[in-house]
Amino acid sequence: MTTIRDVAKAAGVSTATVSAVMNESAYVSPDLRARVLKAIDDLRYAPSQVARNLKRGRTQLIALAVADLANPFYSRIVWAAEAAAAAWDYAVVVFNSDENPDTEKRAIARIRALGCDGAVLVPVGSAEAYRDGGLHDGGPVVLLGRSIDDPGIDTVTIDNRSAGRQATNYLLDLGHRRIGTITGPLHLTTGRGRLDGMLEAMKVRGLAPQPEHVRCGEFREDVAYSVARDLLQRPDRPSALYVANGVMALGAMRAISDLGLRCPDDISVASTDNIAGIGGIKPRLTRTEHPVLDMTNEAIRMLVDRMKGVAELPGRNVVFQPSLVVGDSCAPVR
Repeated sequence: MTTIRDVAKAAGVSTATVSAVMNESAYVSPDLRARVLKAIDDLRYAPSQVARNLKRGRTQLIALAVADLANPFYSRIVWAAEAAAAAWDYAVVVFNSDENPDTEKRAIARIRALGCDGAVLVPVGSAEAYRDGGLHDGGPVVLLGRSIDDPGIDTVTIDNRSAGRQATNYLLDLGHRRIGTITGPLHLTTGRGRLDGMLEAMKVRGLAPQPEHVRCGEFREDVAYSVARDLLQRPDRPSALYVANGVMALGAMRAISDLGLRCPDDISVASTDNIAGIGGIKPRLTRTEHPVLDMTNEAIRMLVDRMKGVAELPGRNVVFQPSLVVGDSCAPVR
């Protein structure tokens, strides 16, 4: 393998001169510069990016730890993050915590061991799990999609309460009063916020869901399928469901079909999330959507700010607004 010493020997200069030409770190006369560039071209010399980055104390790597790679929502985040990071000349290393706090801890340790310059994290633990301040060790971190109680950390989220309110208000406007919900884990800001938004919308109209109609689907399709089957076989089943994310909505729709029910004739369904393919299911799902691309781009931009040394700023919290997309999965109550 060609080394910088081989280039210096071929050009008849010192290795320091070769380095100065390559890094444009010092003046080199036009004649010497031309000789060095010719030697680099003749020898097809490609400097080790790893060695150069280590020398500068950087790896040009951004870690991205998502909550569940089986969820197409996070696949879109990975795709968007890789494109955004490349624009800043960074590569992305992806970790999957699988909604498991212990797996997330191991991922964070691995991120530090790799020396990643920074990380974008979708947190999966409860707020208490991060109170030891460990997220601040080993480089800048930006939280994406979910937040924790730490004013020193940059966060990019959506307004989860608004998502729950918008979907529930749409069902209420259709005359539904017996509305059930399949929530995410309530220790997560996404699960808690969307449920709170639903409860707020109902409270404004003097309503509340029956306790038996509020069930956790753990942000998993299979769990939501089982929960939906149970809800829909109750003698007092709800006339409408608000489902707190896209993969759970797929599970709920599958349960409706397997029970021989029809959506929206027998039950209306509204959800939050925009996972790949969800707009193509029949009937088309009414849902509140995230601006995933904009959120991911903002998270990468904020992280690059920190990695460039904008560390004196307090933690920033950017909140995007969800939008209601009306499909065919909701109908006026009978």
